Amino acid sequence: MQFTLEPGLTKEITEIVKPKHTASSLGSGGVEVLATPMLIALLEGAAMEAVQPHLPAQWTTVGTRVNIGHLAATPVGMQVTARAVLTKIDGRRLVFSVEAHDQQEKVAQGEHERFIVHLERFIQQAQAKAEGM
Repeated sequence: MQFTLEPGLTKEITEIVKPKHTASSLGSGGVEVLATPMLIALLEGAAMEAVQPHLPAQWTTVGTRVNIGHLAATPVGMQVTARAVLTKIDGRRLVFSVEAHDQQEKVAQGEHERFIVHLERFIQQAQAKAEGM
């Protein structure tokens, strides 16, 4: 399958940090600030949304690698914006430059990789794996 993606595709996602997004709520720390796993989910979401409109029906992407520096804390009630830019295409492997800012500073920076998959086949393979247990 040939895909018509080009480097430079960009997407931003903005979220207000809620108590359910905090490190203490997610079990990744004991503080009431944006949890690293939630920050990564926002960055992955931005990357996925940057390319999804350009993929054929029945195709999607899955995250395969995350290399993120969580640089600063964002408290509950503050807005955080995650941004992903497609920088490299290697067959079905996509590489994104990602970063996030709250209302005062950059809070994350790094790289994220996703892989283009056929949705139905991907689900079938996962189900077959579960059935083989």
